[in-house]
Amino acid sequence: MTGNEHNAVETYECDVLVAGSGCSGMSAAITARHRGLDVLIVEKEPRFGGTTARSGGWLWIPGTSLAKAYGIEETPEQARTYLRHEAGNNFDAARVDAFLSAGPEAVDFFTTKTALRFDMPLVFPDYHAEAPGGAQGGRSMVTRPFDGRELGDQIKTLGMPLPELTVFGMMLGSGKEIIHFMRVTKSLTSAVYVAKRLSRHLMDVLRYGRGMTLTNGNALAGRLAKSAQDLKIPMWLSSPVRELTVENGTVTGAIVSREGRDVRVRARQGVVLACGGFPHDVERRKKMFPHAPTGNEHFSPGPTGNTGDGLRLAESAGGRIEDRLPNAAAWVPVSLTTRKDGSKGVMPHFIDRAKPGVIAVMRDGKRFANEGNSYHDFVQAMIKAAKPGDEIAAYLVCDHQTLRKYGLGCVPPFPMPLGHHLNTGYLMRGDTLEALAAKAGIDAKAFTETVKQFNATAPLGHDAAFGKGSKAYNRYQGDALHGPNPCVAPIENGPFYAVKMVIGDLGTYAGIVTDENARALDGEGRVIPGLYAAGNDMASIMGGNYPGAGITLGPALTFGYIAGRHLAESAARRNAA
Repeated sequence: MTGNEHNAVETYECDVLVAGSGCSGMSAAITARHRGLDVLIVEKEPRFGGTTARSGGWLWIPGTSLAKAYGIEETPEQARTYLRHEAGNNFDAARVDAFLSAGPEAVDFFTTKTALRFDMPLVFPDYHAEAPGGAQGGRSMVTRPFDGRELGDQIKTLGMPLPELTVFGMMLGSGKEIIHFMRVTKSLTSAVYVAKRLSRHLMDVLRYGRGMTLTNGNALAGRLAKSAQDLKIPMWLSSPVRELTVENGTVTGAIVSREGRDVRVRARQGVVLACGGFPHDVERRKKMFPHAPTGNEHFSPGPTGNTGDGLRLAESAGGRIEDRLPNAAAWVPVSLTTRKDGSKGVMPHFIDRAKPGVIAVMRDGKRFANEGNSYHDFVQAMIKAAKPGDEIAAYLVCDHQTLRKYGLGCVPPFPMPLGHHLNTGYLMRGDTLEALAAKAGIDAKAFTETVKQFNATAPLGHDAAFGKGSKAYNRYQGDALHGPNPCVAPIENGPFYAVKMVIGDLGTYAGIVTDENARALDGEGRVIPGLYAAGNDMASIMGGNYPGAGITLGPALTFGYIAGRHLAESAARRNAA
């Protein structure tokens, strides 16, 4: 028992304390509460939802009833083969088996007993679909849009989506909705759809101060919050966990700061750490991100409050942090933008790299990767191609026709204006390739030669250097209406444009070492009684790789469910004894 525990002016008792209000935290809380436990959620930030609220809202879970409803049948062994291939030497058989077993069970629980609903596209391939055990679809699902009005007053404290991924502050659903916005000037059907969507959003903003059609991660956080609300689970906002309380080696609760005072929360069954990992912990980045030797050469679009609190709390109780993964986070290339209000933004580049007529070069003017590959793979190629001592940065390049058709980074397609992004320097423009190279600081001679070589076979849909468009995931993110290759077109007619990309993340992988029941382990591999971890606080089961869309949220939902289930089963055994 710590000394500060005696200074707490108030005591609160519950069965389970959950630190963090993202997908994994709310999953654990809802599961435990549904099984009869008294649960409290505490959230450090004034808004709930964490990284989940600004995410894409995709979850990667093989073998679900959603897939089976589409006739997609697979054995757990197929997915296990894929994860073994992806994780390599860091394959954790016990936790992977727990994920593959409990994942479909968790989806069934949440879709039948709570407000959570998903849609599954038939043909969203794994990121390495051609690898052993890979699949062309049936594993990635996206959260169904949700009416924010169902949250009542709680909608006011839902985390906002990343501004760079919105249109006029409006969240776009994945897939068909984005296609309508891309074709707004080419299709009457799309124009009508977009007009209705924008008018509805405007009315919501005038009435409620924000859009009420929640999509993607905002829908996931909103649906989970509604489920927690229905179960009457209290959620304290602006209430960080300051320290864990430990008695005779067992975690028994925590000291929580709430409304300017310390509250001793006594958790009879245990504490679940789900604080979002450490994307904004500069010191831990310095130790674990080779590309960030000072900790500052990294730019995360995740919430700034995700500063590694859960990891430090676990370490204080004897927990160990996984430090052997080849990649300590899920990498994504990002560009740094200046918003119209003058604030700075971080734009993740998910799909623009795969579009036809877009290539990426380093400062030496040379291409270095298949631009259509996953963001995690692309960043690893950036790191490998960078010259020692140089800033690790790449430039996404296209011509005027491509820019106005697809957009680039924060730059929207026609008919939206370009002026703001040109004025801030986010979008660089040159009438010729040489002029663009001079503006961006790229080697002009090598750059023009690179474009020349790319253009030689691009009209035929062939990328001789890196095979852009040769993989299922490339083609999925390209333009299905463009042929012969949905990812390849020449870069021909000026003016030409470039956007600079640096390294960011979608969540950290190097988390708390746990067992298959999400229980934290100490340095000797022993269970720390009463302490659980889930989400980005838990060491990733992916071995430092990124197998498919939703491989952070899929395990987050599943291991939150596993933690909640194990807490309830342990409580039942204790009561029976």
